[in-house]
Parts: sequence; C-alpha cells; structure tokens
Amino acid sequence: MRKLFVIGIGAGDPDQVTMQAVKAMRRVDVFFVIGKGGDKQELVDVRATILAEHATQPHRVVEIPDPPRDRTVPARDADTAYRSVVGDWHEARAELLERAFAETDGVGGILVWGDPSLYDSTLRIVERVLDRERIHFDYEVIPGITSVQALAAAHRMVLHDIGEPLHITTGRRLRDEGLAPGHSTLVMLDADCSFTQLEGDDIYIWWGAYLGMPDEVVIEGPLRVVEHRITRRRAALREAKGWIMDIYRLSRRTP
Repeated sequence: MRKLFVIGIGAGDPDQVTMQAVKAMRRVDVFFVIGKGGDKQELVDVRATILAEHATQPHRVVEIPDPPRDRTVPARDADTAYRSVVGDWHEARAELLERAFAETDGVGGILVWGDPSLYDSTLRIVERVLDRERIHFDYEVIPGITSVQALAAAHRMVLHDIGEPLHITTGRRLRDEGLAPGHSTLVMLDADCSFTQLEGDDIYIWWGAYLGMPDEVVIEGPLRVVEHRITRRRAALREAKGWIMDIYRLSRRTP
C-alpha cells in the first residue's frame, strides 16, 4: 500500500459526508472496515451505504474482526490500568491492520465515525504500524462532522456561554472528577449514565443518541427532572438495537 486515507464520515447521517471526503473516497482502491460483531452490523451498513453512493470507482472492502478487549479495570490504579488495557487493544488492532496493509496494492482507506481527532483510536494505531518500520506508506487525514457538532445542531444550541471555555470528557472521568466548575461539560463514551451520580439541583442536560441517524433521540431539561427518563429510554434503545452511541452536555446554568 502506497497511501492511506483516514476519512471522517460524520456522526451517522450519510449527508454529513463532506465533498473533501467524497474526493478522497474516489481515490481509494481498498477500504478497511473493522467489524464490531453482529449486534453492531448497522454501523457497517451505514459505511456500506456511503460507499455505494460516493465511491463510484472499482474498489474492494476488507472487513477485519475487532480483537477482544478486556473491559475489567481494577479500581486500584484505575487510570494506569485503563491505559494499559487500551494500549494492548491498540497493539492487537495494529497487528491486524499491518497484515491487511501489507497485502494491499495501491491506495487504502479507513472510514472513521465522526472525526478521527476526537475519541477515536485510528490515528494512534496507524502510527503504531508505521513505528514498526516493517511497511511504509504515506497517510492523509480528512476531517468529519463530530457527534459534538451533531448534538449542538439537534438541540439548536451554542455549546458554551459568551467567553466561556468548553470541557470535553468521558463518563469515566465525570464519575471520578465530577462536573468541571464554571463552564459547560460535554460527555462522551458514558456507558453507565454517570450524570446520575452528580449532586445538585441546578444542572441542565442536553442528551442525544444515534445522532444523525433515522433513530435519533434527543432529550433536554433540568437534570433532576429528566435523568430517569433518559436512563429508561437509553436502556430500552440499547436493548432493542443491541448497541447505542450517545453524548450529552451539562451546565449549571439553565438556558
């Protein structure tokens, strides 16, 4: 493989694919897709729909099974343990991608949900492959619409007050560190509805799931008023589909 395009494809709506992304797709000979298992086939299907609409040149799709990841992190030294577990998972992914890259002639492409710069491991894994120095290729990153932008659009809101910073974090860190003082917080990768553990009656939440997809759901309101509605709806959606991707903004200032 002589070149790789890492292409952000948006938060779920095929119409969020940029013209820059379309032009890059049309230069790709082989697309690499890391499969997530049968219960997340819909994520692969969205990519297939995008390719069918935009990748008009002859191309192949190589599906790579996602290696298993240890989801049990001990409470002691949790941050160090988490980084170690994720590092092992990245290394296993890099091994699989390296083999696929080595067997590919021409130009490769990876379609990344949202944007490759925000809570996505693809660029780190590509760098791991290159650091091994067993194969050599150039790569280019094409930005995409993030779930952060999709959440703001769905709720028709600006993500911060005038002159205010914006804090982006994960559910795990929200549980460990609490709400960032003095400004809005965006929370991603929260499987445990960590907002339910926050204290205070002055917190407002803007929540969204499957943003940009036909099943998009958004809920907003004072946290103490809507938190149980969100947790119940989230559980029902996950049970029905087998997977869920959601994101939310928190602020101690009501709109």
